[in-house]
Amino acid sequence: MVTTRSFGSTLDRMLTLNRALDHAFNSAWSGDGRVWVPAIDVVEKKDAYLLYAELPGVDASKVDISFEQNVLTIRGDKQTLTGTTDDELRVYAAERVAGSFERAVRLPEFVDGERISAEFNNGLLTVTVPKAKAAQHRKIAINGAEPRTEVPQTAN
Repeated sequence: MVTTRSFGSTLDRMLTLNRALDHAFNSAWSGDGRVWVPAIDVVEKKDAYLLYAELPGVDASKVDISFEQNVLTIRGDKQTLTGTTDDELRVYAAERVAGSFERAVRLPEFVDGERISAEFNNGLLTVTVPKAKAAQHRKIAINGAEPRTEVPQTAN
């Protein structure tokens, strides 16, 4: 079952602000005003948070993932294919943005930073951040409670 949260949720607001700040700062620093900020999704499962980042055209060896003070940061570099010094090169269209990128997401307090894992497949980076045992849902048994039995109802 897929559950989507309303736009007003805290995580949605943080991600939207984070993306806007990334875009604003990166466009101010680049010469041509073109910036590539990878799209990300962050979802919560029962036992982990999953972060998906679209990184088409990025070499996995050019991606760096770090985790410090509950902030997961993805940095990398997307190479341009048209940026050669060849005098014979004529570019008719150059719409793909290249260069360095960085995305940072603050995660909730109770995560297991030692067990974070990442996979890169067909341009999609998947980072799994397990929840700490203290944060996972668990059922608490009540000592001395008798099991519930169904009481047959009589027809009136």
